[in-house]
Amino acid sequence: MTDTRDTPARARGVQHALGVVGAALIRLYLRLVGRTVEEADVPWLVGPIGPASIEIGARPYEMVAEREGLTIDRSGGLAGLVPDFDALGGASFEASKTDREVRRFYEETSRYDLDVWSESPFPGRLFLWLIVYTVSRAMNQLNFPVFGLDLSHGMTSEVLPLRDASGQTKHTGWYRRVKDSGRVIYTGFYTTVKPPRHDGPCVKVVFPLPSGNATVILKPGHDAEGRFTLTSAGAAFGDAGFYRVLSLGGGRLKVRYLATLREHFTVFRDDDGELRCDHTVRFLGMTMLRLHYRMRRQ
Repeated sequence: MTDTRDTPARARGVQHALGVVGAALIRLYLRLVGRTVEEADVPWLVGPIGPASIEIGARPYEMVAEREGLTIDRSGGLAGLVPDFDALGGASFEASKTDREVRRFYEETSRYDLDVWSESPFPGRLFLWLIVYTVSRAMNQLNFPVFGLDLSHGMTSEVLPLRDASGQTKHTGWYRRVKDSGRVIYTGFYTTVKPPRHDGPCVKVVFPLPSGNATVILKPGHDAEGRFTLTSAGAAFGDAGFYRVLSLGGGRLKVRYLATLREHFTVFRDDDGELRCDHTVRFLGMTMLRLHYRMRRQ
């Protein structure tokens, strides 16, 4: 007779094995179809690379700090994803027109508590479920909510500036976990950058992955109602968009630009003056995930 008490452990083992295989197949895909570039030729794309092992978690913060001679500021003091919002100003974006509370959120992110609601509509939910419950679980990175109750107990939010000896912030980490399970929603690094095919600075977010990363470059803007937006919709390599990166060593990268994977954020104050954000992820024309945030200053 089978001991049913072993089933969960056995299922987790199978799940982890599928995740390891899935991550290896993605790296093979990048080697076969990715564009080979020299880091020196794409400084706007260079970012933190994850360890060779499958487990990611919070390890990249320590790795980057050691590699670049930085200190992780864990004091819990004032820190923002974009410490100087005016740094996003450019030919197509007037930072001064952005709502002052939206600016404050990006410059003082550590002062805010976040509540989040999620929805993953069919059929995109099937693809998201397959990726999250295999590859993301094995990596302990990018564990996005698939079902509405996945974040019912909330999530943690830590803003971690990585500073050099002079105190200047070189990267800003945003480390978010599911409260009840401790799974990492994401280990991210935030900076600003000007990609060559866009006429102004963008927000650059890097998620370290095994021997590589996923880099999202988001161009700022305002919608018809004057609300602040960030979008990864771009035309081609060198523009805003989603870049899957694999390190080959020796200053070389394999890069795949996925024009069909797009993210869009709208950050605004509602009629009651509360700060909110709508975040949509689309792939191949399908809506994979919708997230709605409420941000409240502590």
